[in-house]
Amino acid sequence: MLEEGGQAAGLRNLRRQRPVQVVAVASGKGGVGKTNVSVNLATARALSGKKVWLLDADLGLANIDVLLGLNPRQNLSHVLSGECELGDIVLPGPPGVRIIPAASGVQHMASLSATECGGVIHAFSELGEDLDMLVVDTAAGINTSVTMFARAAHEVLVVVCDEPASITDAYALIKVLSRDYGVQRARVVANMVRSEAEGRALYRKIARVSDRYLDLTLHYAGCVPHDEFLRRALQQQEPVMTAFPSSRAASAFKKLSEHADTWDVPTGARGHLEFFFERALVGTESSRGVAS
Repeated sequence: MLEEGGQAAGLRNLRRQRPVQVVAVASGKGGVGKTNVSVNLATARALSGKKVWLLDADLGLANIDVLLGLNPRQNLSHVLSGECELGDIVLPGPPGVRIIPAASGVQHMASLSATECGGVIHAFSELGEDLDMLVVDTAAGINTSVTMFARAAHEVLVVVCDEPASITDAYALIKVLSRDYGVQRARVVANMVRSEAEGRALYRKIARVSDRYLDLTLHYAGCVPHDEFLRRALQQQEPVMTAFPSSRAASAFKKLSEHADTWDVPTGARGHLEFFFERALVGTESSRGVAS
């Protein structure tokens, strides 16, 4: 009876919690500003009043802590080894953002198995925190962790800049997610562009190919301009959103955050491993209850 009562209480607690919008930020190619996009999107959402967590999912070469001047004592490697719980490693970051740090220079973390990646994803289902968005900053490339985290998210942002290697690798990532993992939607963020027109033109280069060959809907999420203030914010180990809020880059991230308000909020489980699966499952059951 006690066990049943505990389960019932847990279910009621889940029903009180809002669904969490999970956004995976990926790129294919490294060096295109992916982590900067993750940090500033999370910060922009928090500044708009949302409760946001930021997961450093570049598991073996983590750098969000470096970008923000943080010194974590423990990270995801300690969670996977059983030394602590996920909630124990969470750090305060920019205003309104909480950071989940990963390891840097730990070879095993850079090549986790599918089972281990699944363990990281499942750990979020055990959190009792009430939050609005989880931003997942994935690693560069198309390894197991990237594809599993992207599939387990509700939105996939692909960061690309206007150079051949970035465009090619971004399309390769989108193709793998679509054909091998069943991802049906992705959004492109054009980074380091000179204008909105250049950003949209860059998106169209990828969309023309994906529309022809892939069973996936590709959207234009927005663009971030070349901005000297971004470099200065990096040197200060602070998001440009808070370091230089009037800069062109900060305005672009604010616009991207506002655009995120139009993205779908999860209403139920999708039939595969995903972040906050139990909350999604409760949403599915609630929807069925309303329908019946």
